[in-house]
Amino acid sequence: MSQDKAFTMEVRDDGVAVITIDVPGESMNTLKDSFADEVGSLMNRLESDDSVKGVVFISGKPGSFIAGADINMIDGCENAVDAESLARKGQAMFDRIEQLNVPVVAAINGACLGGGLELAMACHVRVCTDNSKTALGLPEVKLGLLPGSGGTQRLPELVGVQQGLTMILTGKELRAKQALKAGLVTEMVPQSILLDVAVEHALKRKPKSTKPPLKGMSKVLEATRFGRDIIFKKAGEQAQKKAQGNYPAIDKIIQTVREGVERGREAGLDKEARSFGELAMTPESYQLRQIFFATTEMKKETGADGVKPDSVKRVGVLGGGLMGGGIAYVTAAKAGIPARIKDISEDGIRHALHYSYERLDKKVKRRHMRRAELEKTMLMLSGSLDYSGFERTDVVIEAVFEDLNLKQKMVADVEEHADESTIFATNTSSLPITQIAATAKRPEQVIGLHYFSPVDKMPLAEIITHPETSDKTIATTVSLAKKQGKTPIVVKDGAGFYVNRILAPYMNEAARLLLAGEPIEHLDKTLVKFGFPVGPITLLDEVGIDVAAKVAPVLVKELGDRFEAPDAFEKLINDDRKGKKNQKGFYQYGKGVKGKPVDTSVYSLLDIDPERNKSAEEIIDICLLPMLNEAAYCLQEEIIRSPRDGDIGAIFGIGFPPFLGGPFRYMDSQGLETIVNKLEKLSTERGERYTPAPLLKQMVENGWSFYQ
Repeated sequence: MSQDKAFTMEVRDDGVAVITIDVPGESMNTLKDSFADEVGSLMNRLESDDSVKGVVFISGKPGSFIAGADINMIDGCENAVDAESLARKGQAMFDRIEQLNVPVVAAINGACLGGGLELAMACHVRVCTDNSKTALGLPEVKLGLLPGSGGTQRLPELVGVQQGLTMILTGKELRAKQALKAGLVTEMVPQSILLDVAVEHALKRKPKSTKPPLKGMSKVLEATRFGRDIIFKKAGEQAQKKAQGNYPAIDKIIQTVREGVERGREAGLDKEARSFGELAMTPESYQLRQIFFATTEMKKETGADGVKPDSVKRVGVLGGGLMGGGIAYVTAAKAGIPARIKDISEDGIRHALHYSYERLDKKVKRRHMRRAELEKTMLMLSGSLDYSGFERTDVVIEAVFEDLNLKQKMVADVEEHADESTIFATNTSSLPITQIAATAKRPEQVIGLHYFSPVDKMPLAEIITHPETSDKTIATTVSLAKKQGKTPIVVKDGAGFYVNRILAPYMNEAARLLLAGEPIEHLDKTLVKFGFPVGPITLLDEVGIDVAAKVAPVLVKELGDRFEAPDAFEKLINDDRKGKKNQKGFYQYGKGVKGKPVDTSVYSLLDIDPERNKSAEEIIDICLLPMLNEAAYCLQEEIIRSPRDGDIGAIFGIGFPPFLGGPFRYMDSQGLETIVNKLEKLSTERGERYTPAPLLKQMVENGWSFYQ
């Protein structure tokens, strides 16, 4: 086989042509524009060779079929016509595969996403492995796009309109069993016999097109125009409820699928290509693609240039609470590394073990994993009331109470009971790492590893360094966080680190607006409409009013008056309002509470007469600009290493609207001069805390931008 080609074909003695996909120099297969000629040459051979009885597409890379198309192709397009042409080229390539006169089988093991699934759906039969890594989906919506090579048409044909729309609108991936049940694959087999079974199918008759395996109400609804109208209407409502009209791809997806369902595939493909071209040029897709490029780039970095991480074979976790349980879970379930939990009580250990069991059991019930895998993962978790077993740990992650003396004692204990090379990682959210390491014998092995709650869902981890942290410690901790499924950013030690530091001013200004009379719903809905996943008052309830009250003075002490919190926390705490955790905060909680009603008694407690005074635009500026300004301060003080890290941290840590690209890309898009002018105006109206960061003023004077 030629080593410089991505698609190579070998015709077996039984007449089956096996086409192996193996992109040179890449760990995973991605489809590139240049491959069209390769596939075209193969199709020419297959169309003219009567001796070929069937075709099998299979990957030459372990654990990966095709992970999608190379997104760089879109960045190379100068306009919508170029992007539309790209889509039509992909459509034509897959049409030729589908139109072959012999059976064509996709043998799928591992990731089969985006253009990979579009290729597989152009085949007449799809066989997949029962590998836990096997996943099929069309995630283009996450890049502000729609599938451009036939996916909007073929997926609904195979699994039904309702299921197809759900998958395309959400980017949802189906595991092997789910794909089999939905009709997306024909057969699921062990990896060891994947090729053999695929060849068997290739030697059968070319199958006729089949209808999706619909049952019950789905079958009734999809059978009539009236029923399909209901499906499209509901799909749009559900998608926009979350997207708030900020993602143009959603309407385009619904229109394109509908075009194919009502007017036929040819019309649908035409609409798909035109929509793909239009979406590729939107600012939303541009920003979402930049996030993709940034996270891809970060996966290759160690956090310390030129330094390789040490291998982590065992992890210790101090504390069996919510954070400790979550850390142990991602260590065992995602990183595949044994975790030993130490707590002062057996109840704490039981709680931490149960935390993992609950999440694994849900996966089993949803057919995402087998019971045997659950049992294997649980065997990687153990607990102890003392430090027995910690002598074999490579990293110990501390998740105890936010008390400096306690954390310093944990450092001393680990240095006594663990190996001399063991890294001590503290999950503090507010205490300076420098102070925690102050009494350490080996301060170079002390580092911050700040997770966000809930640990198993939040994608970010802040790796916090102090002046004595070694590069080897940084690289090893970054590597561990990645294995745990996190996107880590390396930040310098300082009050609030990065994420909490930029969040605090945003929350403070929302609280000031509330105290000035803005209704809670108006504040929250305005910022959700802007693109945040939840509003600031809801977030305050979720984080915990008591937690916010404790963090505020720390930030003021370290960073100055611009972090001064409004005078409301004392009244709230005295009224035992901690938020969601004790079901008493700004919103109502508990049994019998429907929806998300405001607890209006909070208004009288805070002496507020709620009335809308500010427009949505004013609320956004008042709350958002201090966050942007603080992000600039963090870059100026080298708390973060780059605008890229600041954008990823804000998006993955606090849900900054992804389609806006993060604080730094957003400031660039608005124009730094505009940002500075708005800050100066608010500084005059609302106080010196809005004074623009020196870096912003300097950049405006020099005509710079964050991403030049």
